Amino acid sequence: MDQLVLVRAHLLPFFVLIMQESMASEPPCDLAEVSRAHGTTGKKYEYLDHTADIQLHAYRFSLGGSSLSEAFEQVAVAMFGYITDLSTVEVTRSEEITAEGHDMESLLFQFLNEFLFLFCAEPFFVAKEVKITEFDKQNFKIRAVGYGETFDLSKHPQGTEVKAITYSNMQIHDTAEMHEVYVIVDI
Repeated sequence: MDQLVLVRAHLLPFFVLIMQESMASEPPCDLAEVSRAHGTTGKKYEYLDHTADIQLHAYRFSLGGSSLSEAFEQVAVAMFGYITDLSTVEVTRSEEITAEGHDMESLLFQFLNEFLFLFCAEPFFVAKEVKITEFDKQNFKIRAVGYGETFDLSKHPQGTEVKAITYSNMQIHDTAEMHEVYVIVDI
């Protein structure tokens, strides 16, 4: 399935139909459990070039219960993945954040800003995995937990510093077929 994640939006309905047909004869499985068992994170994000900055694009196809919260989780992981190589990060502790906004865009901004703050100030925390435990779309509130460790230059290669989250060209798409977010971060 990972080979198919680069399908462009205009091919998405065909992809969903093909995947539903191919999965109909297979027993249901928890992809997150399979991913954890095999040591992968089920990466569903990419980095898109942008003048003087970088655009994070996170997405989840609506197969097997994927949701907008998973796209939010993936964009947070994408941000940390731009800062350092996540394969060098061990899960030794967790950090909890809460974020509130007045709409979905401000909620996404605050969500990422809270995680960026954890990295930029004590405890210099880098998350390998993020799990949203509460997602209130009506009141624009999120509670999430990041799993990772304290950033250590002797262990973690230094990627590119993320200076700030921006609202520039921020997009949130929440449809029946796909959930995706685009966020430009200042580097």
